[in-house]
Amino acid sequence: MNPTLHAARLGVSRGWTEFKNALLNPQEIGFTIVTSIALVIVMYFQRDATLPGTSLSLAAVTLPSVLGMLTAFNALLGAVGSLAVEREDGTLLRAKALPQGMLGYLVGRIVSVSLTTVISVLIVLVAGLFLLPALTRTGPGGWLTMVWVILLGLLATLPLGAIIGSLANSPQTAAGLSMLAVGGLSAISGIFYPLSALAGWLQALAHVFPLYWLGLGMRSALSPASAAAAELGGSWHTLETVGVLGAWAVAGLLLAPPILRRMARREAGSLMQVRRDRALQRIG
Repeated sequence: MNPTLHAARLGVSRGWTEFKNALLNPQEIGFTIVTSIALVIVMYFQRDATLPGTSLSLAAVTLPSVLGMLTAFNALLGAVGSLAVEREDGTLLRAKALPQGMLGYLVGRIVSVSLTTVISVLIVLVAGLFLLPALTRTGPGGWLTMVWVILLGLLATLPLGAIIGSLANSPQTAAGLSMLAVGGLSAISGIFYPLSALAGWLQALAHVFPLYWLGLGMRSALSPASAAAAELGGSWHTLETVGVLGAWAVAGLLLAPPILRRMARREAGSLMQVRRDRALQRIG
């Protein structure tokens, strides 16, 4: 069998196993559930408010952006956090010893984090269907759009998270880098307020990164056609959404494996023991 395909198959199997184990671990799945419920509570209090100047429910406007944000944040933070931890516990060292081991590792991480992210999105979406009955009138085209936006969004952000995680030499540094990336992207993404409120150069910068397009794609899937008038250019820019998210996905999937291999070449048992000793000192 082709070594690359074999590694990818092992990665899928590993990712599925890790996801099932996470479902049985309250600590691992608890954060996902709690954050999802917190977002549902926010929308509950917004359900009777309307967007100023329109008849659109504020919760209906918030929901698509929240789903896009959840997709990107869970993918980025999940990839960064797990990579940092698995450098210390020896997982990466073991993967390094296998043929195409880092490719298999990356595929496994994409599968497990993607499935966890889908759980989070479903919790918020199902709650949204109860809070916002108008969502039940979303046609097949809207649901199909939501599916491909989420899939492309995960492929665009998960490898990026792996790359960010490879730059950190400790879980603390990884957490700092990931929060910096997440905070910076969310500030200019138009997730929390209209992008038109930002300066022109910040709008241009936001168009480069996937988070803006994730939010836009989700709004195009779940919002009425008339809501496009509130977007830049008065359009959902579907082709541009596919192009930008697709470009990030291709670039990430091409760049992440060699970057992870380069990082893995520097890994050794002695370095792992040093990290463990430091971690024990912090705990002690």
